Amino acid sequence: MAGKVVTIAQQKGGAGKTTLAAHLAAIWSQSGLAVAAVDIDPQGSFSLWTDIRARARPDSGLGFAFARLSGWRLPHELDRLSREHDVVVVDSAPHAQSDSRIAIRYSHLVVVPVQPSPMDLWATQPTLDVAKAERRAALLVVNRMPPRSLLAEDVARKLAASETPVANIVLGNRTAYASSLGQGLGVTEAEPGSTAAQEMTRLASEIAGYAGVTR
Repeated sequence: MAGKVVTIAQQKGGAGKTTLAAHLAAIWSQSGLAVAAVDIDPQGSFSLWTDIRARARPDSGLGFAFARLSGWRLPHELDRLSREHDVVVVDSAPHAQSDSRIAIRYSHLVVVPVQPSPMDLWATQPTLDVAKAERRAALLVVNRMPPRSLLAEDVARKLAASETPVANIVLGNRTAYASSLGQGLGVTEAEPGSTAAQEMTRLASEIAGYAGVTR
C-alpha cells in the first residue's frame, strides 16, 4: 500500500485547520479508505476531538488510526503510516515551526485553508513559501465564506489570480461544522443530509483527487 500524506497547514491560527482535518478524516474513513490522522499541533485540538469521538462511539471506535507526534519520531511515523494506510491527514501547527516543515516535506499535498479576509490572505504566503521550498503541491481552500460580501468576493478574485490552485468547492460559514465536532462526529455523521455535509463531501473528493488518493 502506498498511501498519500495530506497536511493541513496555515501560518495564521483560527483559519479552520483542525476543523478541516477532522472532517476529512471522518469522511474518508466513512468512504472505506484506510485513514490515519496525525496531530502535530502543540495545542492538541485534534487530539481533544478524538477523545470526545472515542467516548461518543464506544462500540465502533474512531474509524481511523490516530497518533500525536512531534520531533524526531515524525518522519519515521509519517513514512510508516503512509505505507499502512490509503491516506494520512496531518493537522499541523500554526507558524513556520520545524514539525510543520517536516510534515510538509513528507506530504503529497499541502492544503491551506484561508478565510475571505485580506489578513488571512496575506497569512497564507509563509506556508506557500515552505511548500514551494520543499517542492510540494499546495491547494488553497476558501473557508467560512459568508453568503454575500463584497470584501469576500474581492478576496476570492485575488485568490483566483494566485499561482497556487484554489479548490472549486468553497466552505460556507456554517455552524454545522463546529457543532458536529462538539459531538465527536464529522458533519456527514451528525447531519448527513445537510448542505454542510454535501459541501464537505465534495471538497473531500476534490482534495483526494489532487492528492492522488486511491484504495
